[in-house]
Amino acid sequence: MRTKQVNLLITLVAVALFSFSCFCIYRITQTNNRLINCRNHILEFKENMLHLRNKTEKNSQEMMKVLNRIKYEITKRENLSGNLVAQKADILNKNETVSNTFEDLKFFFPHIRKEGRIYPDVIIGKGKTGVSFALGISTVNRGNYSYLKQTLTSVVSRMTLSEEKDSVVIVSVADSNEDYLHSVVKMITRKFKRQVRSGSLEVISIPAFLYSSMLNAKHLAEASQKLASWRIKQVLDFCILMLYAQPKAKYYLQLEDDIIAKEMYFTKITDFVGNISSNNWFFIEFSMLGFIGKLFRSEDLTHFVRFFLMFYKEKPIDWLLNDIFQVKVCDTGEDLGNCIKRKKQIRIRYKPSLFQHVGIHSSFPGKERYEKKI
Repeated sequence: MRTKQVNLLITLVAVALFSFSCFCIYRITQTNNRLINCRNHILEFKENMLHLRNKTEKNSQEMMKVLNRIKYEITKRENLSGNLVAQKADILNKNETVSNTFEDLKFFFPHIRKEGRIYPDVIIGKGKTGVSFALGISTVNRGNYSYLKQTLTSVVSRMTLSEEKDSVVIVSVADSNEDYLHSVVKMITRKFKRQVRSGSLEVISIPAFLYSSMLNAKHLAEASQKLASWRIKQVLDFCILMLYAQPKAKYYLQLEDDIIAKEMYFTKITDFVGNISSNNWFFIEFSMLGFIGKLFRSEDLTHFVRFFLMFYKEKPIDWLLNDIFQVKVCDTGEDLGNCIKRKKQIRIRYKPSLFQHVGIHSSFPGKERYEKKI
């Protein structure tokens, strides 16, 4: 009897020990699983970080590829342009004086290749050339609102007579509304008689056929389509004005029809340009807002226009100006971050701004803008 009790006790102890062992093994296994899961999470996080870094490097490389491609396309189009100009010279009448740069438009717009003479209509002008500065102002009908007279008054009245003699102000009427064109011509011939007589103030009109089929944005909703078409046309307006102004002056200053030039603005611009120690500048900003107050060398305008025309449907012109600046500044294979930092260092900005934006009613119907400090 005693032996049976001992055996039973031994059996119970063995069962208890076995159960405790199983429990310990379970706890150890559970802990190991947690450690394994933790390690897996760490490995997964590390893998995600590596993937993110590789993706960032890939995006940077893709950006540089795009920039290099743009440089290649600009060089390619320059070579093609020379061939087309040579062909055009054989066709034109010897008495015609057409700017060769306008022939570039035919590369970008097939619908005008059948046109013979590509050139704006000169409404007022005496063909003034050989001056230091050409000032371009593009204007369109804003309905009941107009700032052009106010703009022109400030621009021409705040020049000295010698500065006026060494410059030409070009007003480009980029509107198919004949009544608006006539109103602009009437206002200018009455208000600015001396400048018109001397040839220091010109008015041109852009032929409607240049815009045919260029303004399509059919893939967008109606409201977005109208805004996109307006932006596209604005890029084209500026390009045509720049091409017209190029052979007239050493420098080209871009303005708009709803700004006020500040006192002695022209003197300050000429002094600033004359005092720049390095000639290795791309463009100079005399205003921070949009495309207003940007000064270019006239010899560089063709390069700018070709770039704008390659991407005129993609971005507003002030955005494209920033893009071409990056193309010119960034070296092949250079880290994008370093390029952006260097771009900020060499960008030339005159402060304070020499032009005040006053137009509340935008050239885009129904849009109002209140930014005035530029």
